[in-house]
Amino acid sequence: MASDLRPAYRFPLLILGFVALGLGVLAGLSRLGWDTPLPHPGLISLHGPLMVSGFFGTVIGLERAVAIARRWAYLGPLCSGLGGLVLITGGPTGIAITLLVFAGAVLAFASLSAYRLQPSFHAGVLLLGAASWGIGTLLWGLAQPWTAVVPWWIGFLVLTIAGERLELSRFMPPSLNAHRLFAAITALFLGGTLLSLFDATLGWIVTGISLLGYVVWLLSKDVARRTIKQKGLTRFIAVCLLSGYRWLAVAGALLLFPQSSLGTGPLYDAALHALFVGFVFSMVFGHAPIIFPAVTRRAITESGV
Repeated sequence: MASDLRPAYRFPLLILGFVALGLGVLAGLSRLGWDTPLPHPGLISLHGPLMVSGFFGTVIGLERAVAIARRWAYLGPLCSGLGGLVLITGGPTGIAITLLVFAGAVLAFASLSAYRLQPSFHAGVLLLGAASWGIGTLLWGLAQPWTAVVPWWIGFLVLTIAGERLELSRFMPPSLNAHRLFAAITALFLGGTLLSLFDATLGWIVTGISLLGYVVWLLSKDVARRTIKQKGLTRFIAVCLLSGYRWLAVAGALLLFPQSSLGTGPLYDAALHALFVGFVFSMVFGHAPIIFPAVTRRAITESGV
């Protein structure tokens, strides 16, 4: 632990992430037609990158750095936070993308380090999620269409969350066949992600099918099915998790419509926001009582922090 950072030095990284979150939300509201204050008009089109990379990339990178307790791993959330800041201030997009790609590489190496320290199925899934973020951001830098970029960013968050739920499933250990089924669903998901580079419609449909597969697996195996019967903070976490899985089901179902792969239109927006807002933020609130104390070393009780 001697090579880790003290919590006081982690807070600036958290602040960078939450600045990206705040401006990302404002940019999203501007896309809806709201008259919201933005540093520059171009930020409206950067709503997605700010949320995925500027916010989630920073906080997930910070959580992974804390987990492996290595100072070099904090370069990841630092670069993603700075990349988000460059986007917010209207700096060169190329510099922001370079910082974000580097942040994704650091997260992938941190995840690989965690896997080497403790080889496990869930650690391998977390590694795949980290790599997906870097690949998606690199494709964005190469000016690939959003329909080819977004599935990788979906993979970043879905695989990260699924990997963390797998880690916590040690309290209700899945059988060998259950692990094999999860691996098959993950292979299908990655196949759809790769396919979206060549055939967006078919790739997104395959991705949608795999998301529905994750829903069935998680709803049947997650310990939240039991903890929801308890009270207080434990029940709150379970409600967040189970509601998140239902939002994931909505997103998966919407991706089955070919119109979702157009990169524009109501079905595209509905599918992405069911996943990134409904599913991901439900899981954020559900995991916050676990992750926040680990990052800040401040306990969360039912009466507050």
